[in-house]
Amino acid sequence: MSLKKFFVGRPLESSVVGEQKLSRKAALAVFASDNLSSNAYATEEMLLALMAAGATSFALSIPAALMIVGLIWMVVTSYSQTLAAYPTGGGAYTVAKENLGIYPALVAGSSLLIDYVLTVAVSIAAGIAAITSAFPVLYPYRVGLCVLAIFFIMWANLRGVRESASMFAVPVYLFIACAYLLAIGSLVQYYSGAAIPPPEPAVAHAADPFAVLLLFRAFAGGCTALTGIEAVANGVQAFKPPVAHNAKIVLFILGAILATLFLAITFAANLFGLVPQETETILSQLGRLTFGTGPIYYLIQAATTAILILAANTSFAGFPRLTSYIASDRFLPRQFANLGDRLVFSNGIIFLGLAAGLLVVFFGGDVHALIPLYMVGVFISFTLSQAGMVIHWMRSKESGYRWRTALNAVGAATTALVLVIVASVKFTHGAWIVLLAIPGFVWFFLKIRRHYFQVSTELSLASYDRMRELRHTVVVPVAGVNRASLGAIEYARSLSKDVLAVQVNVGDEDPEKLTAQWEHWVEDVPLVVLNSPYRSILRPLLKFIDEVENFRDDDIVTVLLPEFVPAKWWQHLLHNQNGLILRGVLSFRPKVVVTSVRRHLSK
Repeated sequence: MSLKKFFVGRPLESSVVGEQKLSRKAALAVFASDNLSSNAYATEEMLLALMAAGATSFALSIPAALMIVGLIWMVVTSYSQTLAAYPTGGGAYTVAKENLGIYPALVAGSSLLIDYVLTVAVSIAAGIAAITSAFPVLYPYRVGLCVLAIFFIMWANLRGVRESASMFAVPVYLFIACAYLLAIGSLVQYYSGAAIPPPEPAVAHAADPFAVLLLFRAFAGGCTALTGIEAVANGVQAFKPPVAHNAKIVLFILGAILATLFLAITFAANLFGLVPQETETILSQLGRLTFGTGPIYYLIQAATTAILILAANTSFAGFPRLTSYIASDRFLPRQFANLGDRLVFSNGIIFLGLAAGLLVVFFGGDVHALIPLYMVGVFISFTLSQAGMVIHWMRSKESGYRWRTALNAVGAATTALVLVIVASVKFTHGAWIVLLAIPGFVWFFLKIRRHYFQVSTELSLASYDRMRELRHTVVVPVAGVNRASLGAIEYARSLSKDVLAVQVNVGDEDPEKLTAQWEHWVEDVPLVVLNSPYRSILRPLLKFIDEVENFRDDDIVTVLLPEFVPAKWWQHLLHNQNGLILRGVLSFRPKVVVTSVRRHLSK
């Protein structure tokens, strides 16, 4: 069994792709994990935004949470329209491309790709933060733990969609149960007087004239709760038929769970007067105050850790699909559009894992340093998707298009306003990086598309006349007389009557002696000896090939490399790689063809 088959599994036939589709129960575990996991840190981000203004400002987290719940309802309802109109998937990228044009589509695609990478980094970092909250001794090792978790999720997704869904379904539903247990239990404990909230910290009070500004800051921080909602629209083709109907049901269930949990946790944190701490999360504090440090507390921490880590699974489901759509339009390398052995887009999965791993290392696994980068791309894609749907309904004139247009127009205006608020509040905290990265991605996409267009133009048969006979000289670099070089000469003579052997003399040997030894074995192919007083092999060879190319009336020059292949892999390390280097250098010569004749050694 090969190493790849051991880790990834046996290849699946293309005919069983339908069997890899997800039921509603499995799809909720795959696509909702990112969105639901934001309950672990969205409330904390709101409180962090208010913290500098004083403890009394924490009361603003309640109206901010209510505003966010309203926004959740609006986005979920708007995306349900997208699912009905575009059941082929692609989300904001497809909607923008069909209705707004290619440039808005590339902006939406760039925003979503950046968001997916940040989702993996943020969710994994937050999951490891939950572990270090329960076990502070692990805090110094958080970056290594983050990287290990990323590669675990990547491995699971390389094994296939159904395998990853069945693997992660139990932790996702366990978190939902534990989150409701924590939310309801904390409220019961507070109102029954069984739990005593900690004393209010002695910090400065917020001034009333700045209440609106503080509310916007809290709102911008809490909008992390909306990340991941778009994943259902992007990955709709992963559902079992009828895909649009099943996706809409999952989307509304997701929105309902998210809204109720977020509101309850925020309300409970406000009642208990919880304050964000560097070494302990809000959920950990709430669980400790509600249930103590017994088994239930650690169960909640374990479930929170699992959902935060598995939130990355949503990105591993959505990112490869989105890159496949963009690659199909030739804005990304074609390899991203290829299905792997397990009927998943393996190249996209691997790229996402590597990118997120580098991001976590660069930011030291700090959740709060990563989150400001996180939300801008989400709301750009929200806004473009809803604006595109407005154009779609106005063009299609389908039944009920007026109220559908109004719904998406309100959604577009709302998410655009939120985008302005989030970008303004988070700009100096790192959002500027994303705002600069998106145009860079668009430029990169256009360069790739231009390259593919140029390739298709130059390979086109439009101006091609007919096939012709080619004249060429075969140059065979040899290291002396041996079976490998003589085998290459035999093959070269079958290609052309014009064959030249060339040997670089780096040892100050007598050229006439080398020529005589050669002629003893090969009479009809001349040997050209190139003296190299500076012991260089490549430079004299390249100069000789240039002379052959310039002074002979040939269409091409064929360079035939004699090579031998050792029997053991480690034996390659004992030999120089001049042939490999020469092949790499000559590959950029337009009129030079490079090939090899290999002799396989038995021992």
